[in-house]
Amino acid sequence: QVQLVESGGGLVQAGGSLRLSCAASGRTLGRTAVGWFRQALGKEREFVAAINWNGYTTYYSDSVKGRFTVSRDNAKTTVYLQMNSLKPDDTAVYHCAADWSARLFPSRLQSDYNTWGRGTQVTVSS
Repeated sequence: QVQLVESGGGLVQAGGSLRLSCAASGRTLGRTAVGWFRQALGKEREFVAAINWNGYTTYYSDSVKGRFTVSRDNAKTTVYLQMNSLKPDDTAVYHCAADWSARLFPSRLQSDYNTWGRGTQVTVSS
């Protein structure tokens, strides 16, 4: 059974940085688009960023563009979300998700992702 595990969350002051990681067990992320989504308390889960299988195409939500960077390692075993200039509004549980369809461009739609991690909490204090 394929599982995704996020790590790297924590408590940080506004303006600080965190780097989240997403790793898969049971299957490589080698030819998989990966998305990052977040859900704040009392709100719906929303798209944050996505990267296609080779790392050449990335998408970001308007709220994080210019502050967050999604990347993947050369072996394509781990996907990262570098978060800089964090704001209290970034506080949420962050989930990574894998799209096993090998589509050319990564999707912003939650319904296109097949496997989800349990998430890692990011808390930004003011």
